[in-house]
Amino acid sequence: MTFTATITSLGQKGEGVAEIDGRKVYVPLALPGEVIELDAEGGRGTLVSLTTPSPNRIEPFCPHFGACGGCQLQHMDRPSYEAFKTALVETPLHFAGIDAKVGRFIDASGNGRRRATMHARKEGSGYMRLRSHQVHDLDACPILVPGLARAPEIARAVMLAIGEADIAFTATLTGLDVAVRTEKKQARAERLMPLMGRFKLARLALNGEMVLQAQQPIVEMGRARVELPIGSFLQATAAAETILADYVAEAAGKSKAVADLFCGVGPFALRLAETRPVYAADNDKAGILALDKARRFTKNLREITARPRDLFREPLTRYELDAFDAVVLDPPRAGAQAQVEQLSMSKVKTIIMVACDAKTFARDAAILIGGGYGMENLVAVDQFVHSTHIEIAATFRR
Repeated sequence: MTFTATITSLGQKGEGVAEIDGRKVYVPLALPGEVIELDAEGGRGTLVSLTTPSPNRIEPFCPHFGACGGCQLQHMDRPSYEAFKTALVETPLHFAGIDAKVGRFIDASGNGRRRATMHARKEGSGYMRLRSHQVHDLDACPILVPGLARAPEIARAVMLAIGEADIAFTATLTGLDVAVRTEKKQARAERLMPLMGRFKLARLALNGEMVLQAQQPIVEMGRARVELPIGSFLQATAAAETILADYVAEAAGKSKAVADLFCGVGPFALRLAETRPVYAADNDKAGILALDKARRFTKNLREITARPRDLFREPLTRYELDAFDAVVLDPPRAGAQAQVEQLSMSKVKTIIMVACDAKTFARDAAILIGGGYGMENLVAVDQFVHSTHIEIAATFRR
């Protein structure tokens, strides 16, 4: 049915919220204060037309916006955009009983996203359509670094070669690292081989196994050059990695003994080791090996003790932690509950947390505060521009 309604607020997914017959209806692409015509079914609405547009509405810069689900917020002016994203950080903290405000909102878009995952399907190659499991066919994506300009074309070539697949792209110093995943058991790696020369790829992998490699994909981290393992984690933009690493170094100050937990391939550990020894741990064994190799081939670094360890099942104990002046945490979306519970009972003076999920960050922050830590220097680092994701950094001190 079609209704006329006023948008009262924005939901966590950036959708406008209207009330119709006593129920909340969520409408993508609508802004607070707007009077709209919408089609509604249950709690889901579709914008039909704008009767009264918001003064905060701007023209999206991408012609695919509204159909492609990769971005949700291109129609918001800058003040509204920053306010919305700041609330994504502050609201979960409020519900966790923490009265904290974001001190800085940092644009970390840089030259664009150096990582992207596209989907190759019969209907096209690109990102999923808004509120759909169907793919929106892309010719280009303007939020990516120039090195990923041919990503949609490569995804289409993968589709023609082996059928439906998901393709993860990473732009590196030595070229594109392309990792293909498919559920087709009959997918033949040799069908992908011509893509190496055609697109001048650095490496091509299928379901976690290397197909061909022309050059080892390499990224810089401080003084070090790191050889990326297949499928390894990397911050979405190079700018965000640098901003977060600078934050970590400043917060660590003159701490002499530092642990970097959930260290990945070492974006923090390698920089911290320029001035002090570092203990680094992560359950990603390939990432730990890449970090250790980078350490060995980088001049003038202090010792990095890199260990594979499942910090969810086997967190460092409060007694192990007491050997460190500062601890850096950069967990995945699930957060670091088991580890922060041990930290809350430790004697560590400084804890620096980087997080990509606001709800689990709020939960973990509450545990640390309950253990006697105070939170300071809360910042929002916007590397997932025009989406409803935000990176967070905060420092906890006794």
